[in-house]
Amino acid sequence: MINFEWTAQLRFIVALALGFLIGLERESSKIKQRKIILGGIRTYPIISMLGFGCAWLYSIGVQAILPVGLIAVSGLTLISYFTKVQTEKMGVTSEVTALMTFIVGALAYLVDIWASMALGIINTILLSEKARLEELVEKLDRVEFLAVLKFLLVTLIILPVLPDKEYTVFHINPSKVWKIVIIVSSLGFVGYFLSKRLGDKFGFRLSGLVGGIVSSTAVAIAYGRIAQKNEALSYNTLQGSLIASSIMYLRILVLIFIINPTIAGFMWWQLVLLALIGLLLSFYNLKVRTNKFLFIHEDSHSLQNPFEIRPALVFAILFVALSIIINKVKFYFGSSGVLTFSSLVGITDIDPFILSLINTPNFEVKVIVTSIMIAMMSNTIMKGVYFLSLASKVRKETILRFGLLAVIHIPIILISII
Repeated sequence: MINFEWTAQLRFIVALALGFLIGLERESSKIKQRKIILGGIRTYPIISMLGFGCAWLYSIGVQAILPVGLIAVSGLTLISYFTKVQTEKMGVTSEVTALMTFIVGALAYLVDIWASMALGIINTILLSEKARLEELVEKLDRVEFLAVLKFLLVTLIILPVLPDKEYTVFHINPSKVWKIVIIVSSLGFVGYFLSKRLGDKFGFRLSGLVGGIVSSTAVAIAYGRIAQKNEALSYNTLQGSLIASSIMYLRILVLIFIINPTIAGFMWWQLVLLALIGLLLSFYNLKVRTNKFLFIHEDSHSLQNPFEIRPALVFAILFVALSIIINKVKFYFGSSGVLTFSSLVGITDIDPFILSLINTPNFEVKVIVTSIMIAMMSNTIMKGVYFLSLASKVRKETILRFGLLAVIHIPIILISII
C-alpha cells in the first residue's frame, strides 16, 4: 500500500477549501436573509489562510504569532458584534464562525488533517441546517428531553465511581454492568426517537421497523391493541409486528457484536438469515392497505423511553439476576438446564438474558449460541400469542407467519449444534 503524505501544500489547499466552504454558506445566508453578516465568500477563506499562516510561523519558532493572530481576529469579531448591537440586531453566529475558521486553518497545518476537516464540515452543516434544528427544538418533548438529561447526569456520576472489578463467585462487575446498560439504552433510544418522530408520518411499516430497535414485544402488544380497536388495520399491524420481530435479530446481533464480538462471529449468519426470512414473511402476500400515511393509534407510542432512570435500573437488576440464575442453573443442571431455561425467558424482553449469557464465563460457544436461538424462538412464539389474542380478524395469518418464523429456528439451531 502506498503511504500518503499530507504535505504543507496539500494542507494549505484543505485550509483554503474549508474557508471557501464556510464562506459560501455565510454568503448564501446573507443573500437569503438580507441582513448584515460578518464576512462572506472572500472573508472566511482569508481568515482560514491567516490561521494557516500563523500556524506555519509558529512551527518555525515565531511562538507569539498564533495567539496574536487569534486575538486580532477576536478583536474584529467584537467590533462586528457591537456594531450589530447598536442596530438592534442580535446573534453571534458569524463572529464565532470567524474564530472557528481561524482555528480550522491553524489546525490544518499543526495536527492530523481529520481534525481540521471535521471541525470545518460540521460547522458548515450546523450553519446551513439552522431552520431544521430550530424546527426539531420546537417539536422536542420536554419530558423526554429531561429524562435523557437525567440519565446522562446519573451516568456521568455513577459510572466513574463504580468499581471495575468482579465480585462474588458470579463474577459481577458493577462498572461493566452499567456500561452494558448504557449501550442497550443508547441503541434503544435511537429506535424510540425515530419511532416518535417518524411513526405517525410513514405508517406501520416504518414504525414497526424502528420500534423493533426498542422492543419488538412491546410493538406486538401495542399493534395488537390497535387491531383490536380497528379491525380494518389488522393486516397492517400484523405486518408491522412481523417487521419489528425481524429487526429484533439485527438489534441483538449489534448488541452481541459490541459486548462480545467472538460470539457474534459464530452466529451472525443465523441472525441475518432469520431477519431476512421474517421480512419476507411480513411482505409476502399480505393484504395490507396501501396508503403509507395511515393514521397510527396512540397505543403505538406505548414504547417506553429507555433513557429514563427506571427502565435502565430495571434492566441492570434483570441483568445481574439472570447472570446469577444462569450460573446456578449451569451448576445444578448443566448445559441442558441452561437450554431449558432459555426457552422460558421468551415471555418477556430477552435482551437481559442474552447479554447475561454472553458475559458468563466458562460457557461453551455452542451452548451460548443454541441458548440464544432458543430464547429468540420462544420470544417469537410469545409475540405471536400476544398479537393473535388481541387481533381476532387475522388469527390464521398470525399463526401461519409467526409459527413459520418460529419453526425455521429449529433447523438453524440444529445446523449450529453440528
